[in-house]
Amino acid sequence: MHPLRRRKLAVIIGILLLIALAAGLVLYALRQNISLFFTPSQIVAGSVPTLNSIRVGGVVVKGSIQRDPNSLDVQFKLTDYAQTVTIKYQGVLPDLFREEQGVIAQGTLQDDLSFQATQVLAKHDENYMPPEVKASLQPKLLEKISLPTRLSHNSLADVPRLDRGIQGARSVVAEKLTS
Repeated sequence: MHPLRRRKLAVIIGILLLIALAAGLVLYALRQNISLFFTPSQIVAGSVPTLNSIRVGGVVVKGSIQRDPNSLDVQFKLTDYAQTVTIKYQGVLPDLFREEQGVIAQGTLQDDLSFQATQVLAKHDENYMPPEVKASLQPKLLEKISLPTRLSHNSLADVPRLDRGIQGARSVVAEKLTS
């Protein structure tokens, strides 16, 4: 092999090694900060690693919040409407935290399938829900609502009112659900 060609090959190999080393260092640094998202159903099924930092999302079960009057310890249950997981947290909860509220807790899963949270996040308005939580809860909520069984066969009488557009359709559905 020609000396000039050998030198070019050595430079290219050196650059590739530096790029591989840099990529390895970046991935190693990011490994510390990666926090995977799971639902209570996945936790109960046992498909979640213990001792790694993870996030669990769902809705706070009504009547499940227990506060220790002598400390900042709080315990509550989180559900995805299929399974429930107990969350233990020490600290001040967000102002928007309440029963039947969407919540994401970050922490570690314990051997007894309880979750020791280091951080609790509550959604900030009635319309916002993290995409992961929305995707995991949507099938359960659709089963719960079951619109076709709640609307009567007389719903076709309301068709002329639907010409007002989507707002009209929403009001018709809302009227049917409340009646």
